[in-house]
Amino acid sequence: MSKYKSNHINFSKLEFPFYLLKITKFTRVMTEIEYLDFEKPIEDLMVNLQQAEQLGREGIEVNQTISDLKKKLEAKKKEIYSNLSAWQRVQLSRHPQRPYTLEYIDEITDEFIELHGDRTVKDDKAMIGGWAKIDGKVFMLIGQQKGKNTKMRQYRNFGMANPEGYRKALRLMKMAEKFNRPIVTFIDTPGAYPGLEAEERGQGEAIARNLIEMVQLKVPVICIVIGEGASGGALGIGIGDRVLMLENTWYSVISPESCSSILWRSWDHKEKAANALKLTSHDMLKNGLIDGIIDEPTGGAHRDVNFMYDNIKKNILKITKELEAKSTENRIQERIEKFGSMGAFKE
Repeated sequence: MSKYKSNHINFSKLEFPFYLLKITKFTRVMTEIEYLDFEKPIEDLMVNLQQAEQLGREGIEVNQTISDLKKKLEAKKKEIYSNLSAWQRVQLSRHPQRPYTLEYIDEITDEFIELHGDRTVKDDKAMIGGWAKIDGKVFMLIGQQKGKNTKMRQYRNFGMANPEGYRKALRLMKMAEKFNRPIVTFIDTPGAYPGLEAEERGQGEAIARNLIEMVQLKVPVICIVIGEGASGGALGIGIGDRVLMLENTWYSVISPESCSSILWRSWDHKEKAANALKLTSHDMLKNGLIDGIIDEPTGGAHRDVNFMYDNIKKNILKITKELEAKSTENRIQERIEKFGSMGAFKE
């Protein structure tokens, strides 16, 4: 930029990205956040803002432009994120930078001791669990775990648990009940593993067993959907006194793509399927299928992970205190009545 003598440029007659091409060749500034297709306008404004700030650091007067870009950026964020469609929320729930179960556990706990195996077949890496301390209080934490890269996704089987995963989860829940400790489950799965070997070992029975056992647990149970909540794979650890969803997550009997494939023989109608399924957190709360929504930062949980960690931690501690104030009998009865009333039809 040394070839420019003046430190001031008149921006009033120039379109912002265009003049940059006139005065210098910029290397595109890659932000840490990955953007989805519908977030492209935000990404473009972010790149423009970064380029303007780079010019400012080189001595060019761009304060007004930076201010204008920041206003446009905030307005665009408000426009996009306040009008998210069901399919866009599904996309956010699958964002590759979104925190997974182990990240939440690492950040909200003082100590975590992972336990392994179902004592019958093997240890399922897609389902994790163990003892944890949160602000000095002992919990049993259980959840599905995905991977951040190809190798880890294969290791974790893409978050799709086998029967031994659900049996491990049940074993840990029974252990928590034995020692009178509250249970928190983190739900994030595209579904239970549908492979032949899973069916041979009793996938359906394992999930069904969890449903009947979880509804009778004598300790407080909190279930939180932190990403995808697909079908019986999610429900297998989803029966609790309080079922919560993060704002940009989904919970349904089937994914939009699979629904589209069945109804229209193509994935091309997945947006229409997502709307029809009523799978968002707001739809689920409206229909009385969950008990609450945990707010996310603007743009999704990955935009401000520290905010997300703190928010989940506060909700866990607050709700646990409320549930422990109730008698065991009342908790179990309320749990049974809540899930028993779902799907009931009245003329």
